[in-house]
Amino acid sequence: MSVIQVNDKRFEPYLTAAEIAAQVKRVGAEINRDYAGKRPLFIAILNGSFMFASDLFKELTIDAEICFIKLASYKGTRSTGHVITSIGLDESLKDRHVIIVEDIVDTGKTLAEFLPQLTDQQPASLKIASLLHKPEALQHAISIDYLGFSVPNKFLLGYGLDYDGLARNLKEIYQLIGE
Repeated sequence: MSVIQVNDKRFEPYLTAAEIAAQVKRVGAEINRDYAGKRPLFIAILNGSFMFASDLFKELTIDAEICFIKLASYKGTRSTGHVITSIGLDESLKDRHVIIVEDIVDTGKTLAEFLPQLTDQQPASLKIASLLHKPEALQHAISIDYLGFSVPNKFLLGYGLDYDGLARNLKEIYQLIGE
């Protein structure tokens, strides 16, 4: 891994593909243990979580379903402060065990606005799995049940995370230089 340039910004290596894979495997094992015999429904939040959701789903040995919803609150390297729902949820959640799959939880605003909508549908349980969490940035009381990494409050990209739509395809995670 070396320094990369995406548009006008430079990024340095932060997490290797091997480090990410190890944490995804660990989180998958925890979910397999906790949901044995329960057939959970995973709701992956697009666009950022698609790589984590895919790799996590491959680690599952339990019966499980997955669907996708698109929520967004970022423009460039900053949160807009507004959550936009682009693709809605088509599945019934009543009496289902639901696991939200996020790429990163930073301020928690997206989940703070989305979770009440899910709770209103009366799921049997509702948990959150996130690859990354920025505790320093958290502004809403969000509890992450399955976490890959706690990270500093820096702008990250790669492994599903983007900068203006670019670099989601990287196998590693990079952090912005000079932020």
